[in-house]
Amino acid sequence: MISVDEARRQILEGLQVTGRETVPLAVSLGRVLAVPVAARLSQPPADVSAMDGYAVRAADAVQGAALSIIGEAPAGHPFGGSIGAGQAVRLFTGSFVPPGADAILLQENATAAGGTVTVNESCVAGKHIRRAGQDFHAGAELIAAGRRLTARDVGLAAAGNHPWLQVHRRPRIAILATGDEISLPGEAIGPGGIVSSNAHMLAAFVTAAGGDPVVLPIAGDDLAAIAAGADAARGADLLVTTGGASVGVYDLVQPGLQARGLALDFWKIAMRPGKPLMFGRLESQPLLGLPGNPVSAYVCAVLFLGPAIARMSGLPAQPPETERARLTAAMAANDRREDYVRAGLERGEHGWLVTPFPVQDSGMLSTLARADALIRRPAHQGALVAGAEVEILRF
Repeated sequence: MISVDEARRQILEGLQVTGRETVPLAVSLGRVLAVPVAARLSQPPADVSAMDGYAVRAADAVQGAALSIIGEAPAGHPFGGSIGAGQAVRLFTGSFVPPGADAILLQENATAAGGTVTVNESCVAGKHIRRAGQDFHAGAELIAAGRRLTARDVGLAAAGNHPWLQVHRRPRIAILATGDEISLPGEAIGPGGIVSSNAHMLAAFVTAAGGDPVVLPIAGDDLAAIAAGADAARGADLLVTTGGASVGVYDLVQPGLQARGLALDFWKIAMRPGKPLMFGRLESQPLLGLPGNPVSAYVCAVLFLGPAIARMSGLPAQPPETERARLTAAMAANDRREDYVRAGLERGEHGWLVTPFPVQDSGMLSTLARADALIRRPAHQGALVAGAEVEILRF
């Protein structure tokens, strides 16, 4: 068996970043930028007013002065002239500041009557004016390549006048569930059968991680059916199988894929749950074989599939982020396998408090769904008392 870190290293080294595609800005949220976004204009494009009021010369706009209103400049309709001594132009937030003005007289600090405005509070030069290029200048890099776009990034790209963005194509992840005993939700369940949850759970995980899932028909415990599933996955960036990866008589994923040229990099990880995980390739297509137990499959997805999708999407190849928390209950000593324990979280006075669930069976999806985090326990870790600090992966 190899370690979790070594398994992840080998998986990530065996993957390639997807190519570029151009998408409308409106659907770019969550995509990974392939080419830096540079500003096509300066923002703001000219000096603009930050408040409603009047454009004035600070030298004239002293308390008690009466200024002649020579025009109005609503946002989007700049004043055509310039401001001279003793003059003012009515402005609104976002209005261009006319030439000659160097201050904004706030409307709450002024009294307008007829064609004159009286200054009730002296103005300060430059105050309440947003200078041209204050946010960014034309040609400046706004967003670096390799960033997963947030709503804030989309807004910034829009301000930089980009209706289209070049992003990495979403990785296509083919998902092949195996086993005679499983049926899709809503289908008839045969004698001794169960409903397959893994394919839909993994498809949802892939979508949340930024990939495009392709759920293949279930492959029964039959070498030809498993080989046919591999054929159906051609063109995907990664084939993910679930089930049939252990050493039982009916664990046929490895022999079934050998007919399609499976080259196995490793099999078996020193972890719990998820020991029977494998990685290899079918010709040029990477293959990640996950366990059949749903909790094992999901934990392996968090540790290996998520970073793999990030890597193919153009993001840095790194393990999931961890945090520190304090136990609310004692834990027995760990054995030679790295352990990932489902747990609940709550905020304490000094940080996270984590409570391991008492039952950790890898077939219990209800426990997984209730969990807030996984407690990561290194191999051969000794017994822990309540209050001990542990490493957690938050969901």
